[in-house]
Amino acid sequence: MAETGTGRATRRGGGSRRERREQTRAALLEAAERLWAEHGIHGASLDDIASSAGLTKGAVYSNFAGKTDLLLALLERHTDDRLTDGPCQELHDAGRPPEDRLRRAGDAYTRRVTGDGARSRALLLVEFWLYGMRDYAAGWRIADWYAERRSRLARRLPERDGLTPADRAALVVALDVGLAFQHLLDPERVPAELYEKGIRALLGGVLS
Repeated sequence: MAETGTGRATRRGGGSRRERREQTRAALLEAAERLWAEHGIHGASLDDIASSAGLTKGAVYSNFAGKTDLLLALLERHTDDRLTDGPCQELHDAGRPPEDRLRRAGDAYTRRVTGDGARSRALLLVEFWLYGMRDYAAGWRIADWYAERRSRLARRLPERDGLTPADRAALVVALDVGLAFQHLLDPERVPAELYEKGIRALLGGVLS
């Protein structure tokens, strides 16, 4: 502890209460991501996550309502990363011509599924889906969460060739997730570069 000019003690290097809370939340999310990818969601408890983060279980419940809330926060973080630094960001860059956006989206996707942590992220996504299919209440929350993301994408797409914007958005998500799983399991026969061909087939004639 250090004394301030007013004689009150302050915590050295502790940061503000908000900063400490954000640090705690980030530590829990990182621990959950690591343990759930390695052991599965049912194989790592909230106690395990708190211990791995060097915190108490009380710290978990002061930041998250429970396991499902923690899971959704982790899913949110991954999707925010995808939307701000990945294929989606490139596809919606209205400052570039459609051809350039499609090419850059393909490059971004390839970097994501071949880079460090790609396999761990895929395992984690599988765990999300399995957890949602086994737990009815969690499943509805995860389904609603995905529906909102598809809706966000659909708002930027036109209706054409018998496909509604919602249809096309669902197919884009299916391509993104499904191709990643196939590539990580069989990279030689399912190259990541196939994504660009798929996204061209889905969006090549509708981007403007």
